[in-house]
Amino acid sequence: MPSPLITASELDRLRAAGQPHTVVIDCSFDLTAPAAGRDSYQQAHIPGAYYLHLDNELSGPKTGVNGRHPLPDAELFVARLRALGVNDDSLVVGYDAQGGMYAARLWWLLRWVGHAAVAVLDGGKNAWIAAGLPVEQGATPDPEVGGDLTRKASLVRTVDADTLLANLGEPSMLVVDARAADRFGGENETLDPVGGHIPGAVNRFFKNNLTPDGYFKPADQLRAEFGQIIGGKEPAQTVMQCGSGVTACHNLVAMEVAGLTGAALYPGSWSEWCANPDRPVASGA
Repeated sequence: MPSPLITASELDRLRAAGQPHTVVIDCSFDLTAPAAGRDSYQQAHIPGAYYLHLDNELSGPKTGVNGRHPLPDAELFVARLRALGVNDDSLVVGYDAQGGMYAARLWWLLRWVGHAAVAVLDGGKNAWIAAGLPVEQGATPDPEVGGDLTRKASLVRTVDADTLLANLGEPSMLVVDARAADRFGGENETLDPVGGHIPGAVNRFFKNNLTPDGYFKPADQLRAEFGQIIGGKEPAQTVMQCGSGVTACHNLVAMEVAGLTGAALYPGSWSEWCANPDRPVASGA
């Protein structure tokens, strides 16, 4: 199983070799300041990298009941990637300056449209700069000739709110929530109108996947930690969720690093779940 991660030195070697089919995408973002990610990209980014915006390109339109970051239209997403020169044989590398929380969304979306050759830059922009590698300013223009990326059978699984609602009575699936412990418990909720979590869910804060210097923990450590979270469940019996379906992808990357493949994503996550007052809410640890 290929790793979902790539190191700064590995990416630099691909660039130095003139690898024509490596496409680098900056996904930096700030939930509280939506313009900040693009501003950061224009100030300094990996040479040749493009920028994709979480709200506008890595998500679809909001209806008020489908969550804060609903999935984009798959065909429009593929078309946008083609415009960036992505081919069926391209390696796509996503990175950000937030520990991989947004690059993981890009990783999952590409697998969602059937493209397996995608990786998250381990350590993100900080790792690139720490290695003394070059950056450039401004925006990289879209290539004059686009790529030939096609949508293929999905490589990932999703579940919806109705499936999880039916699971509450006799749970066969374990829901793992990637939000911080206080928000999971119903405290300090600033992003969604209701605090709490899906009844029966357990908590795995996505930042616990990282070392203090912002790299993903080793595979054996992640395997042990997720083993404690999911207990006797197989990965395919687990569902990852968060506030809006973004940081849950970080847990999915970490599970992939650990060799625990097959977990599903609830794309609407808490922001969709709590939009319907008929759905039950739990609080506390």
